[in-house]
Amino acid sequence: MDGSGLVDDDLAGGGPTGGERTGGDLTGAEGRVWAAMPAGSRTALSGLSGADLRSLLLSVARDRAATMRPCDVVRRWREDRFVRPARADPRVLARVEARMWQLLPADVAGVELSPVVPVGACSAVAPVSQNRIVTTMRASEVLSDPTNALAIEAAVRRRRQSEVHLAAAHRVLRAQDFGGGASAHFRLFALVSSARDTGSGDTQARLLVRHLTYWQTVLADLAPAAAPQLHVTTFDDETVRERLADTVRPALDAGVVPLVDEPERSRGRGYYTGCALRITVLNGSLEIGDGGLTDWTARLGGDAKERCLVSCLATERLVDATSR
Repeated sequence: MDGSGLVDDDLAGGGPTGGERTGGDLTGAEGRVWAAMPAGSRTALSGLSGADLRSLLLSVARDRAATMRPCDVVRRWREDRFVRPARADPRVLARVEARMWQLLPADVAGVELSPVVPVGACSAVAPVSQNRIVTTMRASEVLSDPTNALAIEAAVRRRRQSEVHLAAAHRVLRAQDFGGGASAHFRLFALVSSARDTGSGDTQARLLVRHLTYWQTVLADLAPAAAPQLHVTTFDDETVRERLADTVRPALDAGVVPLVDEPERSRGRGYYTGCALRITVLNGSLEIGDGGLTDWTARLGGDAKERCLVSCLATERLVDATSR
């Protein structure tokens, strides 16, 4: 997802690529490694079938694992940001997420996601570099954003349901280094809704009201003293802008968590379509959630009339903010 420290950094399963190279000439470490390989190695490996490539990589991994000593494992446990445990108290996180499940509308289906998803689950539908994702040797990748996984599940369910609303709570892993000792993995509570367009922006408005009302309820219940806010930005979509004014805002104005227009936001343009959301606490100084309209289920289902809204909240950030 997008956001300052969310999409580009640690909440989003991607968001804009920030200029990362996704193809073209090899540079840096990749170029150095290929240059050290025997001539023709890249062509030979590229020509292997998926099954043969996996067999080759698994044999390399087996050989490398055979050289590891117990002290090497302990050293990696201390030094590798991918494997270090999170600092959060799991009892507190469990209580917070249990309450979020309790507050969820009954027609939203909970999904217990797998730790891995098909390779390309993010980059196939959004401008996300695969370098930000931990790819496995078995044509899969470690889950980096539950909204992408839920969008795939939503596209599958839409074949038999007129409308789909899904939720998941999951620990995700990101390959990029966030610096400052930040963990490479963190928990997100995510929502994804998908329905067919009925025209005039009515479907988008209905989905926005559903998600924003839920986050308004969660913040009022779990973070009332943390000055929570919901932010909304439209991206060059006059119809969505009109529905925000005449449908979405009136539906949320009675809530205790304000809905704040954020016209100056540019992050997420090209990642979200038409509208982006942000969830903050501490008077807007700490971002804990993000979301927006996407074309993911339209692309996954091959139907341009499909509309999809995704949003998520970082539960560890919420706990940190409310414990200050």
